[in-house]
Amino acid sequence: MTHVSVVTIAHGRHAHLRAQRASLALSVRPPDENVVVAIADPVLEREGSDASLPSDKRGLPLAAARNLGARVALDRGTDVLVFLDVDCLAGRSLIDSYIDAVCHHPGTVWSGPVTYLDPPAHSGYDLDRLDELDAPHPARPAPQPGELQHGHDPDLFWSLSFACSADSWQRSGGFCERYVGYGGEDTDFGHSAVRSGLALGWVGAARAYHQWHPVSRPPVEHVKDIVRNAAIFRERWGRTPMLGWLEAFERDGLVIRRGDEFLCA
Repeated sequence: MTHVSVVTIAHGRHAHLRAQRASLALSVRPPDENVVVAIADPVLEREGSDASLPSDKRGLPLAAARNLGARVALDRGTDVLVFLDVDCLAGRSLIDSYIDAVCHHPGTVWSGPVTYLDPPAHSGYDLDRLDELDAPHPARPAPQPGELQHGHDPDLFWSLSFACSADSWQRSGGFCERYVGYGGEDTDFGHSAVRSGLALGWVGAARAYHQWHPVSRPPVEHVKDIVRNAAIFRERWGRTPMLGWLEAFERDGLVIRRGDEFLCA
């Protein structure tokens, strides 16, 4: 039988993590385990996370934490890795549909549509009725349930919800751990996967639902991370990512452009 591990990294967001676990328990085919990596989170460590990492002075080591979670799952003999952001609730068919896609197309890294939810009522989200809230993010592919979309732009890869075989993960090399903090590592992983000979695709039935939390647009609280990580991406791939955010920061006087480079003001 296929062994499936869900990997979730977390720093805070404890209520969101509890809701995610509840949603996974309602799955048509629940995962065999949920590997939780605590990042600079002593509460999660005390509550029994599967692994932990300290914070980096530059920010949260998100890329390294995902790699650590994958190593834990692989050491336990997993066949299919499902990565789910701590803010994401799993639709009932998410795990089952990822397993089916990975088993039939093991050389593909699969992503699933994600709906960003409005703030919940006082009682929280009704996990039995998540499908009624379905409205996938318009900036990403969103095939219908039952459909697979083969091949997509690696610039559109995101780590909110994706899955791959154990072999494909090893071939990809995982996330580049030079990225610390917010931004850039997802796009880098998408390009690394393609460069390693893997395909990218989208699974229509692998629906996830992102729990609401306050955000800034553009994400000004992450400006230093984004500037630093954009420089790493440019060094590795020869172009500047996240231009929309960087240009918004420039308009707000938070960064300075020098040729193709952006520097914190």
